[in-house]
Amino acid sequence: MKSKKISLTTTIISATITLTLGLLIGLNWTTLLDQFGPYLGIKRSADIDFSSLNSLYRKLSANFDGTITPEDALEGAKRGLVEAAGDSFTYYMSQTEANDFYDTLSGEVGAGIGVELGLRDGWVKILRTLPDNPARRAGLLAGDIIYKVDNEDVATLTAEKVAEKIRGEPGSEVTVTVARNGERLSFTMTRERINNLSAYVTYKGDIAILTVSRFDSDTGSLTKELASEIIEKNINKIILDLRGNGGGFVSAARDVASLWIDGKLVVTQKTQLGFNVKDTYANRGQAVFSGKQTVVLMNPSSASASEIVAGALKDYNLATIIGESSFGKGSMQELIELSGGALLRVTVARWYTPKGTNIDHSGIKPDIEAVRTFDDINHDRDPQLDRALEFLK
Repeated sequence: MKSKKISLTTTIISATITLTLGLLIGLNWTTLLDQFGPYLGIKRSADIDFSSLNSLYRKLSANFDGTITPEDALEGAKRGLVEAAGDSFTYYMSQTEANDFYDTLSGEVGAGIGVELGLRDGWVKILRTLPDNPARRAGLLAGDIIYKVDNEDVATLTAEKVAEKIRGEPGSEVTVTVARNGERLSFTMTRERINNLSAYVTYKGDIAILTVSRFDSDTGSLTKELASEIIEKNINKIILDLRGNGGGFVSAARDVASLWIDGKLVVTQKTQLGFNVKDTYANRGQAVFSGKQTVVLMNPSSASASEIVAGALKDYNLATIIGESSFGKGSMQELIELSGGALLRVTVARWYTPKGTNIDHSGIKPDIEAVRTFDDINHDRDPQLDRALEFLK
């Protein structure tokens, strides 16, 4: 009986202490979060007084010699709010832009003219034209600066935005104006469905060249099938061509890396304060290329997921990197769905190779440097591939 009384008293005291602590924490939660949140990797978001924005809209709509709807103003405000973060990889997408973005990630690149675009020397340039596509047939060349699309000046837009304007309905026409050697040239083309698989394999004698052009939802399964084909041919020398691959899903990068790496760490995500967000490990039992002599081809358009794969293979001494330094995108983005089908793409962490290297703004340096110029591309010369083939002989 005495034991039961002591137990009941202890329970009451414990409950009272817990309730008191809970009440104190609840009443002072905001203060505690401000003080200790950063040490736990927690950021507190504060409310913003938008009264000045409403005042600005009223003055704009009252004085503007044109038409601006509240919906247009709200869309512009959302876009501007996200741009205030000052991070080129963090941006707002409208419903239409979000749908296009998802289509690209799923490999549905739609109708266009068959060009790969990238930022070079401050300009959006054609990096290469795809075989048997409108751009090459019309005479567009690697190195051309995209100046206008359908007479709209696009010189200040990103490569992604220019690509969006070039894409359209199959059978529709688009006029692209480029700057080439001090001249402005215009090309009118009919958009076609672009047949551009995310991965394919070609062979040069006893060497397999596995090209991965992006990391979309099908890349993992597709490269696994291609790897089986390579193994069946009893080939022991592999070239992984990641040139022009701007990235995609981390899961697809893991799947490709798993062809060489068995169960080990591929990439680590950390916040700026150094807190681990996520560790991604290679799949087990799929490293069919383990022990095979491997070269990875990279250039300044190899970014993000491409750099994750190359960085892991380099850290484990499983491949030799040939080509040029990669883009240097060492950050991770998360997709957050918003009301009305809009999308927020926001940088949530930095990523690190298995040895703890972050390549943001510096890229991955090649073990053997080899340059491919625009003139090489336009005349079907490939010194980088030639150097890789020579290395594997």
